[in-house]
Amino acid sequence: MLSHAEAKRRVELLKKQIEEYRYNYHVLNKSIMSESAADSLKHELTKLEEAFPDLLTPDSPSQRVSGEVLAGFKSVRHIERMLSINDIFSNDELYKWFSRLKKLQPTVQEEFFVDLKMDGLAASLIYQDGVFSQAVTRGDGFIGEDVTENVRTIQTIPLKLNDIGVNPALLKGRTEIRGEVILYKKDLEEINKQRQKKGLNLYANPRNLAAGTLRQLDPKITATRPLKFRAYDIVSEHTDLLPTNQEVYRLLDKLGFVINKQGQFVSGLENVVKIVSEFEKIKEALEFNIDGVVIKINDRRVFSKLGIVGKAPRAVAAYKYSAEESTTVVLDIIISIGRTGTANPVAVFRPTSIAGTTVQHATLHNYDEIKKKDIRIGDTVIIYKAGEIIPQVKEVLFKLRPNDSKPFDMDKALKDQYPDIEFIRKTGEAAYRMKKIKGSLILKKNLIHYASKAALDINTLGEKNIDLLVNQKLIHDIADIYSLTKEDLVNLDRFGEISADKLIEAINQSKNPLLDRFIYGLGIRHVGSKTASDLARHFQSFDKLAVAGFEELEEIDGVGQIVAESIASWFLSEDNLMLIEKLKKLGVNPHYETIEQTPISGLSFVVSGTLSSFSREGALDAIRSRGGIVSSSVGRETNYLIVGEKPGQNKLDAAKKYGTKILNEEEFLGLLG
Repeated sequence: MLSHAEAKRRVELLKKQIEEYRYNYHVLNKSIMSESAADSLKHELTKLEEAFPDLLTPDSPSQRVSGEVLAGFKSVRHIERMLSINDIFSNDELYKWFSRLKKLQPTVQEEFFVDLKMDGLAASLIYQDGVFSQAVTRGDGFIGEDVTENVRTIQTIPLKLNDIGVNPALLKGRTEIRGEVILYKKDLEEINKQRQKKGLNLYANPRNLAAGTLRQLDPKITATRPLKFRAYDIVSEHTDLLPTNQEVYRLLDKLGFVINKQGQFVSGLENVVKIVSEFEKIKEALEFNIDGVVIKINDRRVFSKLGIVGKAPRAVAAYKYSAEESTTVVLDIIISIGRTGTANPVAVFRPTSIAGTTVQHATLHNYDEIKKKDIRIGDTVIIYKAGEIIPQVKEVLFKLRPNDSKPFDMDKALKDQYPDIEFIRKTGEAAYRMKKIKGSLILKKNLIHYASKAALDINTLGEKNIDLLVNQKLIHDIADIYSLTKEDLVNLDRFGEISADKLIEAINQSKNPLLDRFIYGLGIRHVGSKTASDLARHFQSFDKLAVAGFEELEEIDGVGQIVAESIASWFLSEDNLMLIEKLKKLGVNPHYETIEQTPISGLSFVVSGTLSSFSREGALDAIRSRGGIVSSSVGRETNYLIVGEKPGQNKLDAAKKYGTKILNEEEFLGLLG
């Protein structure tokens, strides 16, 4: 949680950045960042103002409707203010929104009108005695621009309201129709094709072009572009004729306007959640862009009673879909070692949501990329996820950079995180690599570890067989062992029909390993069998471990900062993510077995010396299977040291120092039952 002073500075920086975006986007019709990234900044500002109410000021972007009147257009004051809509980004925020309404109006029902949130330009059409007389943009919510002549060119707008099936009172006096001016995706494509032929710059998106077209000072230019208008509200003194938002849509249709056919009455928040999900599935197939769903309290009298906060009515919310871009803060930059020995820098973020998933990390590729983008710890960055496994940093928002930021030093970071490993960077190469270690040697070591008794226990995949298979280029990563066939093996030295069958069978039997053994077998730096057991017990699912954030990892008993960084960085290596995906496709499915409570559940053991009843690994398995915790060294938290023949003196000394109970083999068997 930020301190008050930190929050105050952050709020001021956010205001400046958002205001710059707003001016460029809404006034100059120029985009300096994606709308989803801007939404992310606005959301952060709103949350900070909620947490620190004294930082909320009248000039805050959260308190205004975006837009200014352009020179050249007549200014028009709205009779009824054109408000904006507060955003929500999750089901949890949706339920909290309605909970707040319930506190204010205990009688409010879970009855909503739900529609697509169109990505266009809001406008108000004024009809006098049923005849179109004026069109005004939203502007700042109080004053808009008179764009009457331009709007007359939009073919979907009736110049006279239909009167069939409509109460005549609605057609007398002043009636205001509010809606969105949009451009279809296909029309933008066609316009850009023509511009490309002429060697002109292409338009970035339908919304910007629609806004720029509506603000053309020459209506003839507007007429050449196929703008559309879709209505969503009626403002009239005859409020008794407009009891619900559902009825408003019915009347809009009768009056001759195009409405979204997806707009519908929905009862119950759980059904709203379903509709939000359904709309997201069809959004790419729609003729126009949307960025979410508008959710309104259906009863307009209750809607009105709930009032307004700042720039938005309480009784409506815009559920924004997961953005392909978002903003966040770089909390740290750590180094991940790939399977070939390359050192890959990875950014650790304040958690944010992109494309429906919570993102806490992104690859920074290499040191040159960090220097090129000038990414520093503490920076606010725009991140995106365009079909990639790992999110990417698009750019740094330098105006939000803290004063104490320093350029990232790759050499220092490597020494701090891997003090026992020497790295080199060859001339002309972008990557730092582990010195004097070839990729094939690392692969062989990884395979030996993966197949060891403490890991997946593939007893016929010994060191000599691994050497042979790697040297013959039959194996390029751990997952390749599951692609081996008998035909691959029988023609090699050391293999015959029987030995080939045995190896294939042993490999296949390892496809459903215990979760802790699989985690240990991956060879994640600093993750021994005890830590692997702790991780398995905490997450009980490999997929959950794979997406765990640094903070959650660090809080697990026995993990700590260094181990957490190592685990997090392992799962951020593109090589490792591809390896996991490959293992899944080849049928490797680690599982967690719930262990019933036993007298030794949760107790910590160290085994030293040779036992007659067990192999060393058998003893450790016996402990693990009963819920005990095994470790390689005696510490303050070790409950028992099991000693066989010729135990290690250092472990005996440590047990005496810490008061650890020492058991011989017979006592150990008795404890196991």
